[in-house]
Amino acid sequence: MKKAYYVYMLEALNGNFYTGFTVDLEERLKAHKTGKGAKFTRAFGVKQLVYQEKLNSKSKAMKREAEIKRLTRNEKELLVQPHLLRL
Repeated sequence: MKKAYYVYMLEALNGNFYTGFTVDLEERLKAHKTGKGAKFTRAFGVKQLVYQEKLNSKSKAMKREAEIKRLTRNEKELLVQPHLLRL
């Protein structure tokens, strides 16, 4: 059975976005919310999960994470919009 990888985007309390990838999205979100996640989320807090995408390899997840991080703020907002309606 192939392992699933998730690329996700969080909205911080200051309105900025944080993008990452993980194999266990639920545990990673818990870590971010309890201050044990990334330095960014420890500093700015987590408002909500705004985007998630499931991929079937670590390589694809890392590439997708890098693609998202290169997007402009407006492009990220467009990416997030349809997902907010489903979450």
